[in-house]
Amino acid sequence: MSSRVAIEKLHVSQCLYNFIEEEALSGLNISSSNFWQQFASIIDDLSDKNRQLLAKRDDMQDQIDQWHKSNQGANFDFSAYKSFLQEINYLEPEVADFQITTTNVDDELASIAGPQLVVPIMNARFALNAVNARWGSLYDALYGTDAISEEDGAEKNKSYNPIRGTKVISFAKNYLDQAIPLVTGSHQDVVAYHLNEQQLMVSFKDGQQSALKDADSFIGFSGPINQPETIVLKHNGLHLELIFDANSPIGKEDAAGLSDINLESALTTIMDCEDSVAAVDGEDKVLAYRNWLGLMTGTLTSDITKAGHQFTRKMNADKSYQTISGNDIKLKGRSLMFVRNVGHLMTNNAIIDKHGNEVPEGIMDAMITSLIALHDIQNANELNNSNKGSIYIVKPKMHGPQEVRFANELFSRVEQALSLEANTIKMGIMDEERRTSVNLKNCIHAAKDRVVFINTGFLDRTGDEIHTSMAAGAMARKADIKNTPWISAYEDNNVDIGLACGFSKKAQIGKGMWPIPDQMANMITAKIGHVEAGANTAWVPSPTAATLHALHYHHVDVFALQQQLKQRQPAKLDDILTIPLAQDTNWSEEEINAELDNNAQGILGYVVRWVDQGVGCSKVPDINDVGLMEDRATLRISSQHIANWLYHGICTTEQVQTSLEKMAKIVDAQNAHDTEYQAMSSNFSESIAFKAASALVFSGTEQPNGYTEPLLHQFRLEKKRELNSL
Repeated sequence: MSSRVAIEKLHVSQCLYNFIEEEALSGLNISSSNFWQQFASIIDDLSDKNRQLLAKRDDMQDQIDQWHKSNQGANFDFSAYKSFLQEINYLEPEVADFQITTTNVDDELASIAGPQLVVPIMNARFALNAVNARWGSLYDALYGTDAISEEDGAEKNKSYNPIRGTKVISFAKNYLDQAIPLVTGSHQDVVAYHLNEQQLMVSFKDGQQSALKDADSFIGFSGPINQPETIVLKHNGLHLELIFDANSPIGKEDAAGLSDINLESALTTIMDCEDSVAAVDGEDKVLAYRNWLGLMTGTLTSDITKAGHQFTRKMNADKSYQTISGNDIKLKGRSLMFVRNVGHLMTNNAIIDKHGNEVPEGIMDAMITSLIALHDIQNANELNNSNKGSIYIVKPKMHGPQEVRFANELFSRVEQALSLEANTIKMGIMDEERRTSVNLKNCIHAAKDRVVFINTGFLDRTGDEIHTSMAAGAMARKADIKNTPWISAYEDNNVDIGLACGFSKKAQIGKGMWPIPDQMANMITAKIGHVEAGANTAWVPSPTAATLHALHYHHVDVFALQQQLKQRQPAKLDDILTIPLAQDTNWSEEEINAELDNNAQGILGYVVRWVDQGVGCSKVPDINDVGLMEDRATLRISSQHIANWLYHGICTTEQVQTSLEKMAKIVDAQNAHDTEYQAMSSNFSESIAFKAASALVFSGTEQPNGYTEPLLHQFRLEKKRELNSL
């Protein structure tokens, strides 16, 4: 255990205390004594409320378990089930219609639709890549991924393949024809882009000229007016930048000298302190907070070695252009950043309160990440985040309106402590727990003056679905759960409620992650569904994916679509409450073992990196060696699914143990290239990671709401003690 500093009856890890004193408070008009007095007061006043909310979760789950045990199979009656949920206040009476009243919301959240990145804040390089993904090269995104097929000689080689390049350019110019159409002709045939005193014009090989169909889509340019270096255009609120360089390998082959098209891509990024990180003590929390501080001051850097070259990556500056009339304009060069705090569940030993208890980590995150964000809203940094003076916090894993009200109270207390105006701190609500989904309107109402975001997280939502109904019966196979009625109703309900509460052009309605970063062709085909569902943002796994997903927001005018969706029949609560039980559990032993192996492999592949290396999010090969973006949400599903099958006797403890050991050997082989990797199968009884994975399954029914954090933290701390003793 690291040394501690005693202050205001708190016992603070030395490293965290030093960080706040020497870095976070530096340059702010807040005294150390005032900060710690206010912080201690918030901890003292709100910790018991936090614990009471968690106790209510447990009590409600116990009641649901007991009801299902008495009403299984033929005894299950849906109307009685729904009445029971109302009696225990799991289903609350719906509030009257209202509109959110949030003010000072940046355009990236309110009036522009586009992709959103989520990135582990403990990795500075990833964080910088994400914040700089506001703009991305369409040519690079197409050329370097399977978005362009390798057929007909268009393979990706070590050197530039002109056949592939031709396919990329053709695709990109077809996109221009759709997003920025000409009055006559196609961008494929343009030999020159030129500016006159009124507008942008193009010329064709035969001497004919054309204007843009929408003259207002031209925004500005850089470089000489008679030979611009860039031309900036706008469509559906998103900017795109034509780049001209007749001396570049691409530009010299292009009749118009067009060398690339930059797309405005990741409008927003969630800097994640939660599901995608492994932060279990003061040392880890300081790393997360220090990176957030660097992002809020614009000073974060990362030293990179790439292809033998070393360089320092830093945050991009804004982009400067001028209009034809000579006025200067600037466009944001960086994503607008949220910070995702942890939920209400976990405590962290970084701070011990006056009673000897670990402090709720969500309270710690709220106070410290908001303190750090003052550097952005008070110090006028050149690389600023919010143009509206707001702090944006995503609050995950809240169960129902009472927990949202608590988060709202916490944020209000932080604002008072930091002398901020009311509702400076904006709240993003993750609609990822069942009790929130079925009371979503009430949850939004509980934060109606500060909410800027609702987002479906169907992975965590599925994990909670399994755990909530653990005693109801055996769940369907994992692939079949995706096809059950509650998921589509849940996704539609999120949009329906958001629109009814006035989110359109005021706040974000978001959808979840594309989990397969190497399959961009499939993403382009499938992920437009998120936009067509009425979401004005959706999560993507990489900057490249953000650029390709940006194409979808040019195909669909989301805000116009939202007006149409307001007229549809809302999703039905009864569908959302449908439990995804297996209709027939007469599976063969081969089918059962295949399901166990698939789950076990995913659990082990993620847990071994989390526990042994402190990696909270990574591309983990699945059982078929397909790389999937995994975090704690996917782990929650897999561990709860096996726990459910064990609970209902679909499989035996011996079968699960056999599967875990078999899959551990496969995971070890998949990680054989990693010199820092420690094999689990060399000694199962001594592998802390293997013990962690096993505990998540065999103790799955006992975990609070099926969450994986308590066990992961326990075993990661054990691993850190082992490493420190070497």
